[in-house]
Amino acid sequence: MFRRKLAALDYHNPSGFDCKNETDFRNFIVWLEDQKIRHYKIEDRGNLRNIHSAEWPNYFEKYMQDVNCPFTAQERQETVDWLLGLAVRFEYGDNADKYKHCVPQAGDANTVKSSDPLINLDVNNPDFKAGVLALANLLQIQRHDDYLIMLKAIRILVQERLTQEAISKASQSKEGLPVSLDTHILGFDTGDATLNEAAKILRLLHVEELRDLQTKINEAIVAVQAIIADPKTDHRLGKVGR
Repeated sequence: MFRRKLAALDYHNPSGFDCKNETDFRNFIVWLEDQKIRHYKIEDRGNLRNIHSAEWPNYFEKYMQDVNCPFTAQERQETVDWLLGLAVRFEYGDNADKYKHCVPQAGDANTVKSSDPLINLDVNNPDFKAGVLALANLLQIQRHDDYLIMLKAIRILVQERLTQEAISKASQSKEGLPVSLDTHILGFDTGDATLNEAAKILRLLHVEELRDLQTKINEAIVAVQAIIADPKTDHRLGKVGR
C-alpha cells in the first residue's frame, strides 16, 4: 500500500517493504529520517539508529512526538503513511523546480481516480463549499477553514452515527432497571419519610442527567477532534538539521 510513495522517494525496495517486519520497519525509519525528513541534527540520530536496542520503541515514540505525528506507535500503517506523506512534502519542497512541471501519466491518473474519488474535487468551487457547509450545518458540525477537513468530519459522523446498524441500535427502546431507594443514602433528613423518598428520586434523576450531559460533552470533544485531527501545519518551521 506504500509502493507509490516509496518509489517516489527512491526507496531501494518499494515493492518488498513490509512494515510489520520489525527489522525492516526500524531500518526504514532510520533511512527516512537520515535521507528525507532530517528532523534531528546528525549527532542526535544515534538513538534512532540503534535499531537493536531494547529501548528503540521509546526512542521512536519520542521521534513521533517531535515530528508531531498524530498517530500512536500501535497504529503502524497509519504512522508509516503519515511519515511518507511528510517526506514526500519535504522532497517536493527541496526540489520544487524539478517537479512542478511534471505531468502525471494517464495510467496513474486513472488509478488515483478509482482509488480516491475525492482527489478530483475542486475545493475552491463555490458549489462544493456551499454543499459541505450545508451538510455541516445540518449535522451540527463545527465549521473549519479547510472544507476537505470538514468533509472528513462529516464522513466520520455518517459512518459512526448514520449507518443502518447505528440507527437500529439508537431506535431500540431502553428499559430502565429497578432501583431500590433503601440502598441510596440521601445525606439529610426532611423529617418526612415520603419527602425523603421523593428527594432520593430527584437526586437519582439529577445524576442521570449529569451522566447524559457528560456523554454529550464527550461526543462534542470527539467531533472537534475529528475536525482538527489533521491541521495544516508546516513542520519545517523551526526545523533543525536540514
